[in-house]
Amino acid sequence: MDNILVKSEELKSLVVKKLTQAGLNEGHAHVVADVLVHADLRGVSSHGVLRTEHYVKRLLEGGVNPNAKFSMKETGPCTAVFDGDDGMGHVVLKEAMEHAITMAEKNGIGMMTAINSSHCGALSYFAQQAASKNMIGVAMTHTDSIVVPFGGAKPFLGTNPIAYGFPAKRNKPVILDMATSNVALGKILHARESGTAIPAEWGVDENGIGTTDPHNVKALSPFAGPKGYGLGLVVEIFSGLLAGAAFGPHITKMYGDYNKSRKLGHYLCAIDPTVFTDKNDFLENMDRMIDEIHELEPAKGFRNVMVPGEPEQLKEEMALKTGVPITENVYQYLVSK
Repeated sequence: MDNILVKSEELKSLVVKKLTQAGLNEGHAHVVADVLVHADLRGVSSHGVLRTEHYVKRLLEGGVNPNAKFSMKETGPCTAVFDGDDGMGHVVLKEAMEHAITMAEKNGIGMMTAINSSHCGALSYFAQQAASKNMIGVAMTHTDSIVVPFGGAKPFLGTNPIAYGFPAKRNKPVILDMATSNVALGKILHARESGTAIPAEWGVDENGIGTTDPHNVKALSPFAGPKGYGLGLVVEIFSGLLAGAAFGPHITKMYGDYNKSRKLGHYLCAIDPTVFTDKNDFLENMDRMIDEIHELEPAKGFRNVMVPGEPEQLKEEMALKTGVPITENVYQYLVSK
């Protein structure tokens, strides 16, 4: 299926229209749209505007609070718990990270757990939020059970992504955003939408066997076997157990039970490098490290060596000029009445 190119501001407006029509207050709708288009600009369409229809369904059926009133309880000079009141996770994480950054500006480190939240989109947005303030940012979230543990045939953990953002003085920040499954579920959904096959190591069928047909995927595989499984468990502990939220198979499904609040948990951290070293030295050394990596001889088949997040940044630069590639079906849904 061919993609069409749409300017980012038009995409944001279309998403805001759909979300507000479904009852979400306009301020929150603008944040959600910004996070979704951020993902599409970076080529991560699995977390982009194709998710809008799902959010609309949850809003209409009562699974998300359209007028959530957030609250925060400080538990120490560097720690707090943020209550999302069952609102949109994108807004929950953005506001929680803002509080974490404020704590870090005052005391060097800010750590937050967020509770009573929902799906939050691409974590790179929130890691970048901290990096833009010359802070190191960390973000984790859990999802409902869809990943088989290493050695298992049935799912237990979610895709459980983790993201880090590291600022530099001259270069763009290093942004690592990855699911602990081989791929995020959204990539399977995008393959279904696009009518394309997938690598067999992305997911398994009902018998626990790898499949190239995205429509046959019943569960995802952890990346690098036991390593991805272990890191996924760590993310579950930070964003689930530490937050006092449900874990693994006890989390409300994203696709199903649309009238139920998902009660997801998240973990966020902002770190001011100043509490460990001279900030200017840190930022300059980040530049030096990035530059030295760029100067490495590339392996056969590669044009150059890049740092995490750089391929997505280059895609964003291009998409801001040419437009964001969106499938025809997604675009038609967004422009529909």
